[in-house]
Amino acid sequence: MAVQKNAYRQNRSLIIVFLVFISITFVVALFISYNLTAKYVENEFASKKIEVLEQTVKPYNDFFQNKIPEITSYQGFLDSASAGKYAATVFSDFGFVRRIIFYDARIGGKEGLTVNRNNLSISAQAIYQYWNVKGVVKGSRQRNATNEDDFREMAVKLSNYVAFSDTSKISTQDELFKAFWDVKPDKISYTNILRREDVRIYRDLQLQGNSRGASYKQNMMTFYLDPYLMKVKNTHPELYQNVTITPVVYDPIDSEGDKLITEVAFPGAFSDYKLFFSSAQGYLTAEINRRFMPIGAVVLLMTGILMLIGWLIYRNLNVNIKLFKLQYDFINNFTHEFKTPVSVIKIAGSNLKGDGELTERQRRHYGKILDEEADKLNELMNKLLSFTQLENKSITLKKEEIVLESFVGRYIETFKIKYPNFKLLYKVTGVQTFYTDPVLLGSVFQNLIENAYKYSHPQQKELFINISQEKRNIVFSFADKGIGIPKNELGNVFKKFYRIENQYNQNGSVGLGLAFCKELVNFMSGDITVHSKVNEGSEFIVTLPYEN
Repeated sequence: MAVQKNAYRQNRSLIIVFLVFISITFVVALFISYNLTAKYVENEFASKKIEVLEQTVKPYNDFFQNKIPEITSYQGFLDSASAGKYAATVFSDFGFVRRIIFYDARIGGKEGLTVNRNNLSISAQAIYQYWNVKGVVKGSRQRNATNEDDFREMAVKLSNYVAFSDTSKISTQDELFKAFWDVKPDKISYTNILRREDVRIYRDLQLQGNSRGASYKQNMMTFYLDPYLMKVKNTHPELYQNVTITPVVYDPIDSEGDKLITEVAFPGAFSDYKLFFSSAQGYLTAEINRRFMPIGAVVLLMTGILMLIGWLIYRNLNVNIKLFKLQYDFINNFTHEFKTPVSVIKIAGSNLKGDGELTERQRRHYGKILDEEADKLNELMNKLLSFTQLENKSITLKKEEIVLESFVGRYIETFKIKYPNFKLLYKVTGVQTFYTDPVLLGSVFQNLIENAYKYSHPQQKELFINISQEKRNIVFSFADKGIGIPKNELGNVFKKFYRIENQYNQNGSVGLGLAFCKELVNFMSGDITVHSKVNEGSEFIVTLPYEN
């Protein structure tokens, strides 16, 4: 048995080491995954600002790339009315445009605000201003040249383009941008792009000094923008608690030191401004926890799976150890069960073959001993064989009608003869006959009666058998006043080769009696249960289906 104790000790040590390892791995995995999640969120905080910027400046890009170049489609023929309609669509779609200045320009003209460059005159015949008041577009003609600098700068660019552009090929986008656009902080000036044919005409005017007095219409506009009227589109509210538009020179105050901040500058006419992002540490911590939850759940699930695998391994080892113990006990008990009859047979045989003469009484006595011990061996072998046949389903159920009174009575009389001091009583209620296999039912009776006698106190060997019908079942109750079964052993009494260690089975059996009964009852589609109290007795209840 020392081998068994050592095996159990090793088993416990291994499981303790395994649990410690799994626990440490679980904690380390949670720690690493949480830190990685926190690092990932912080990296996103620094990088996702570009997406917020792209969505915020998307209307500006649309305005710059698509709406402003629409002026070219008018080919210089905008007037104050059509310019007002165009301005209305701008104010409607792009709320960050504060006001628009429209220059009704002439190339070759000399009236109004005029710029002479490269022997070409460009003049503003009229200047109009448009603005938006609560959805209503207002407009007026400017009487004084308050926007003279913007017009002069654009006129110089236009004159240089006419004078120096290569009309033999299409101008590049960079050349066009330099000639027809002027982007400054908070405003964009634009003049309609000239065709190559127009450039050739204007170049002739330069060469002739506009001696013919001809002029050609040209449209020029200046858009004044307000970055604070742009709508900030925070596409990642889980990362950025506050997103505001601030000047580039803005620095956070000291009270924001506990916050995470980042920034990104606007492009083009808004280059003097930036998007300023800030989030409290707790705000990002909540996002880190939210993202960590599924990761933690996966780690927990994997740990649970490992724990389950460990438990299954432990259970398998435990079952194997218990099986080893059962097999060890079986060999010991089985050897003892065989050893005693064999020893008696050997002694009786030695006496029979001795040299001395035996009397008739001695010869009969030794013959009886040999016969009884041979019966014990035969009974033991038959029980093992029957048990094996039951487990392998290699026997068939041979049902026949039995009369319960006479069936039980025969077993009562047999055991009274075998054990004169055994008090046996029975009662049959509500049923007379029963269809079943009498041999198998008899084996159940024999084992339970034998068991009741064996585990009863010497001065109180009693058994009461009660048979009754309950609904569609017939119930056999075997109630004794024996030593009882401890509560913690009740779940083991029907296991093969299991014996309860006590003074009544020190020379006991191989532990097959009750297990054999359970196999028999199950084979007959029934059930067997036990109720017991220590030193008060046990009751075995066999329930079988009643069939007429």
